[in-house]
This record gives sequence, structure tokens and C-alpha cells, in this order.
Amino acid sequence: MSMDRREFMKIAALSAVFGVGGPLLMGKLGARNLEASEFGLTPGGKRAKRWAMVIDVSKIKGPADYARITRACRKAHNVPVIPDPKHEVMWIWTDDYEHVFEGTDNPYMEANVKDQTFLLMCNHCDHPACVRVCPTKATFKRPDGIVMQDYHRCIGCRFCMAACPYGSRSFNWVDPRPYIKDPNPTYPTRMIGVVEKCTFCVERLDQGLDPACVLASNGAMVSGDLMDPNGPVRKLLASNFTLRRKPDLGTSPNVYYVIAVIGGGKNA
Repeated sequence: MSMDRREFMKIAALSAVFGVGGPLLMGKLGARNLEASEFGLTPGGKRAKRWAMVIDVSKIKGPADYARITRACRKAHNVPVIPDPKHEVMWIWTDDYEHVFEGTDNPYMEANVKDQTFLLMCNHCDHPACVRVCPTKATFKRPDGIVMQDYHRCIGCRFCMAACPYGSRSFNWVDPRPYIKDPNPTYPTRMIGVVEKCTFCVERLDQGLDPACVLASNGAMVSGDLMDPNGPVRKLLASNFTLRRKPDLGTSPNVYYVIAVIGGGKNA
């Protein structure tokens, strides 16, 4: 789903209205805010003050690389492969420059940059609109910046989907479990009627592992602490020209794209 600034501001205004009713509803449900510590961070787990991702598009050479990365995500999190595009569930996917960086067109940019394909996922924003509009707090942000989804609290209202300007959330219109060919027994499956999205692989970070997409990217994707000036993320941001998606909306997305001019035409 694509959204311009005017549409985003309308959603933000509506969220203020629902924000009034949210605490009342939460009181009836007896719910509370979740803390990051409740997700079982182990002593050897990876920690960050603010998690972020950098994607170097020049290091992803073609469809096989994109397929390997998306396949790793699906396998790790039991993301179903549903043939009907109206029911598709996506945690990580691809799109072209025009749709990824809508509204940031530079008429003097090299044509082969615009010919590239880009990986998309949840941006784990500093100011996530999805968290603001959720009436049951099923969507919440951890202290380390990761935006989470509690499937047990989700009532399927899809306010979060309407509020997200990046199209990062999917709704389970059908039971997803029959569409998981080789289930991962270590990660829970979802059910019909709930929203889901990328979780930055918190279950892997808690074990001291990199996100599944990062591991499968062969160095094209790097995750780390945005607040660490000596960390890999900050070093990449300091030495490369990067773009973020729709930063003018004020969400402050934490996925950065290294834009490199690649000789020889298309990169995907």
C-alpha cells in the first residue's frame, strides 16, 4: 500500500481520536504494556540501544539473491506462500525504485540506479504510526526500537495496516497454516484474522544470532546499533550515500539503503 503525506496526516489525526478510547478498551481487557525483557533475552543475546538495518543494493546481484533472502525469512518465521495475491503474506519482499522511493525523484540520478530492485520490510520506525493507532496495544515498540506484534492481542481491526505508510503489514484473510510447506517447529504459526510483519528476528537476536535475512544476504545487509558510533551500521552510514523511505512523514524509519551507481545496467 502506498501513501502520500496528505493521506498519512489524515491517519495520524484519526489516531488521536482512537487514542482516547484505547485506554478504556485496554482496561476492560486487562491488558498492559509489554517490556523487551519479557521476550527472553539471554545473557549471550545481541543488544542495541536502537536497532537499524543497512542494505547495500549493489551487493545483491539478481533474482537468485533476492529469492535466497526472502526464502530464509519465510523459513525462519513460517511465512505462508499463498498463490492468491489478494491473500499474500509478506515479511520481506521486493519492488522498484519508483514505488520504494516515491516522492524523492531526482531527475539527474543515474538511470541504472532507478533500474535496481530493492528489498522492503518493516522499517521499525522511531515514531511508528502503527503503534499509535492500535486500540489493544497488540502493536508496540520495544525500548531497543524494534516494533513488535502480539498475535494474541490482535483483534484484526487493521488500523495498523491503514496507518503504516510503507505497506509493511499483512492480514491473514485465510488460515495460513496449510500454506506452510516445511514448518519451522521453533517459531509459532499464526491464525486467520490477525496481522503480522517483520520482527527484526528478535528470537535470533536473543540467541546472539544475526537476523535470517542478514545471514542469507552474504554481506549485502547489515544490522546493528544505530547509537553506536563505532558499530557497523554507523560506519556504513558515514561512508556511503543512503536513502530512507518517506522520511518526510516523521516516522524516522530505521532501514537505510546504500545507493551505488552500478555499471552495466540493471542490478536485478
